Amino acid sequence: MSFSFRSKGAVPGESRSLFPNQKQPDSFLIAHIDGGARGNPGPAGYGVVITDQAGRKVAVLSEYLGHQTNNYAEYSGLLAALDYALKHGHKALKVVADSELLVKQIRGEYKVKSPSLLELYQRARKMIGQLEWFSIQHVLRGGNQEADRLANLAMDKGMGRNRNVVATTTREDARRSMNASDTLSDRSPSIRGQEFSGVVRDGVIVLDGAKLPEGTRVQIRVRE
Repeated sequence: MSFSFRSKGAVPGESRSLFPNQKQPDSFLIAHIDGGARGNPGPAGYGVVITDQAGRKVAVLSEYLGHQTNNYAEYSGLLAALDYALKHGHKALKVVADSELLVKQIRGEYKVKSPSLLELYQRARKMIGQLEWFSIQHVLRGGNQEADRLANLAMDKGMGRNRNVVATTTREDARRSMNASDTLSDRSPSIRGQEFSGVVRDGVIVLDGAKLPEGTRVQIRVRE
């Protein structure tokens, strides 16, 4: 379910002044937004993935927010998407979010009761008023995975963590390793419990002087 309205520079008022039947323009940005906090409140961050109307990626945004709530992080993602659109001269924006609270507050269906959110809400509505067309749509979390991933990466970065590091090799590396005379077999007890060093390049761990057979189970200990 989507919801849209047009404005001519004025800040939109309550839901009666919005126009849900407004025709969608030919050209617009789509912003998938997400935010979260570990502990709520706790270490927080947001993620935003922006595409054009054809689905071509335009930008990705993320930021660590310090100690905040989930809702604060969700609003921060919305503000980041609005700020990007306005600063880059775009006048039409569709927002996709998995926060039902944020979506219904922006639509005017829910009141903003939290003083800490009210300022963010008012800033968002003012920025929306500078657009010519705006739509906001609620989706389940499964439809917002990349924005969710960016939000979690922002939290990890702010907390000094290296998240979801997995040791992998290519199929060709595994084949050569199995055929080489110095192959380290995952069935051999000689490699169990051993430690191997390496470095992360483009999200993949490259081991120093060793190739593990495909399917080898590993645990990663990150050293500073």
